[in-house]
Amino acid sequence: MASPVTDSAGLSPCIETVSWNADMVGTLPMPEAEAPMSSSVLNNCNIPKPPPLPSKIVTRNKHPKWPPESSFAPKETKDMWDKLFKDGNGADLCIFTEDKSCIFAHSSVLSIASPMLGYRIGKSKIKHGMKYIQIPGLPHDAVRVFIRFLYSSCYEGEELKKYALHLLLLSHCCSVPQLKRVCICYLEQDFLTTENVIDTLLLARKCDAPRLVLICVRLVVKNFKSVSSTEGWKLMKRIYPDIEQELVESVVEADSKKQERQRKIEEKKVYTQLYEAMEALLHICKDGCRTIGPRDKMLKGNQIACNFPACKGLEALVRHFSGCKTRVPGGCSHCKRMWQLLELHSRMCNEPDSCKVPLCRHFKEKIQQQCKKDETKWKLLVNKVIAAKNGSYLFSSR
Repeated sequence: MASPVTDSAGLSPCIETVSWNADMVGTLPMPEAEAPMSSSVLNNCNIPKPPPLPSKIVTRNKHPKWPPESSFAPKETKDMWDKLFKDGNGADLCIFTEDKSCIFAHSSVLSIASPMLGYRIGKSKIKHGMKYIQIPGLPHDAVRVFIRFLYSSCYEGEELKKYALHLLLLSHCCSVPQLKRVCICYLEQDFLTTENVIDTLLLARKCDAPRLVLICVRLVVKNFKSVSSTEGWKLMKRIYPDIEQELVESVVEADSKKQERQRKIEEKKVYTQLYEAMEALLHICKDGCRTIGPRDKMLKGNQIACNFPACKGLEALVRHFSGCKTRVPGGCSHCKRMWQLLELHSRMCNEPDSCKVPLCRHFKEKIQQQCKKDETKWKLLVNKVIAAKNGSYLFSSR
């Protein structure tokens, strides 16, 4: 067997050419075309006329626009129930709010709209034929918007924006799912900021709104520095240290995942470059490139652009490897890199006997003498290089 130095000094002198024979390529049988129907047959068929084309094509939006409709009832019904609520005719219930003001309502209407609220009304005391309940801790206008919704399923957009958190709490405690969905939809789309995200997160946890909780957590993770300096964060840290710990862990986990993704991207980039180097090495040794290649090949010259991105750098490395005087593993950093590329190719090559890359068969024989630890490392490298190109085929002399 020739020595490695002699084998690498010149690229393989004999290159077999492969040509395609166009006559060997068969043609697919095409189905015969059917004979056209005669005009008499067409006239005898009683084919009905097609319906006229629609004058206007109606398309539906995939995503509904925000805000949604402020009413879930026809206009006449809305006006009737709004009038009943605003006039308070026949009201038998007085609802006291935080500022001691009173909202008059009909207990039967509220009991039907909210059984939870109806149960509380049933337990209330009656004085002079009037029932009395209290809804403390919430603004008077927020309670009024809530009671109006129970009557007519209506609300004003500005009132929803102002009292969204209060209405979410009321709709959850009184079991009014229609209003709860409206509040959650608004909070998810147009409400959240770094200043109010902590308050919204705490309320969403209390009101069983998992999607809103997830959106809040993502906003905290994305803007942790700004959120952690707000008063809401400081208050939560003092009252709910367990929730604060969960959020910090979420931030750490998100940062770790980001670093891991970046590491994998850089790793894949390196393996992709190795794959391209293997392609360029095979291209140079088999077909030849602009100014380097097998002895029996007509070189293309510098004026022809090469389709292999790694060819230019590998060409310089091959020239150095051919003329370097040390050219032993470990003696020269450039030569050491070339030795590694040649060994990587030999491990990916399926046809070492007919391969045109120098030292391919030499490294195949050397593999048999390597220890198990080195063999495992090389196999892992080969698998990652192949996986970097999404399952590309193993190299051969083709």
